[in-house]
Amino acid sequence: MATATQTATETTVTRIGGRIGAEIGGVRLGGDLPAATVAEIRAALLAHKVVFFRGQDHLDEAGHEAFAQLLGAPVAHPTVPSADGRYALGIDSHHGARANQWHTDVTFVPAYPAFSILRAVTIPPYGGNTLWANTATAYSHLPEPLRALADGLRAVHSNAYDYAALKPDALPEALAQYRQVFTSTEFLTEHPVVRVHPETGERTLLLGNFVQRIQGLTGRDSRVLLDLFQSHVESPENTVRWQWLSGDVAIWDNRATQHYGVDDSDDHERTLRRVTVDGDVPVGPDGVPSRLISPEAVPDPAFGIASGASTASGTDPGTAPEAA
Repeated sequence: MATATQTATETTVTRIGGRIGAEIGGVRLGGDLPAATVAEIRAALLAHKVVFFRGQDHLDEAGHEAFAQLLGAPVAHPTVPSADGRYALGIDSHHGARANQWHTDVTFVPAYPAFSILRAVTIPPYGGNTLWANTATAYSHLPEPLRALADGLRAVHSNAYDYAALKPDALPEALAQYRQVFTSTEFLTEHPVVRVHPETGERTLLLGNFVQRIQGLTGRDSRVLLDLFQSHVESPENTVRWQWLSGDVAIWDNRATQHYGVDDSDDHERTLRRVTVDGDVPVGPDGVPSRLISPEAVPDPAFGIASGASTASGTDPGTAPEAA
């Protein structure tokens, strides 16, 4: 049975899953929220990994962005143009945006987003739910020998993968967007398979569909291990499913989750807007940070800062030269 807690500011936090997910009530999102309310939201987000708000129909792109700035520095997608010329990424079913694969947002760059904020605009009459998985509990519930193995592994992530093989029924416009837009710059980044969360100290599995291979292993061995660890992420006990209504907002800790947009609404329109908050370069249990393999540096997007620019200090370890 769901349990709710209530704070002095009338904000309620109601758990909706055993390992992940909570609904927050009593909050009207926007750029004018008191610092205490923002702190409550952030605490709930770190504890529950993904939080949901109903009835936020008042939000537009400007209000969405203004709220995001209370959590950190907004950052645009590295390759895909925004819907508003600034930070709001358009997720539109009629333009190929059906992300029906488990993934963590933008892990093909070293400092991928810390938080993602997704706002529902047009919701189909059925289907189109989104699932989230807790990558911290996925790690903590591994048998000890598998945790020890994962702690020492590193994997290469890229935005260049075999899209047609993964989506053989993809519409032509989806393939065109992938080839001409999503991979307009091809990235290769090496991450630890296990990252240490910079705010909670938890260890989380850093996997998802942008992973190409585990470093130092043959293709077959790499795939077997990736499938093994990914199966623990996707375990039903480790997930929560959200049935969208227009005006809903979901915020997730992108450093401790994966998510999956279910493509089961046929040809009905499904439109959402996503704003991401800049993250830092992950560090593994051994203290070694992620590193960018190619290109030489993460280029500036069409608007705003490059990913990691708001959190970098001194020399960015994400651009260290490739090891021999």
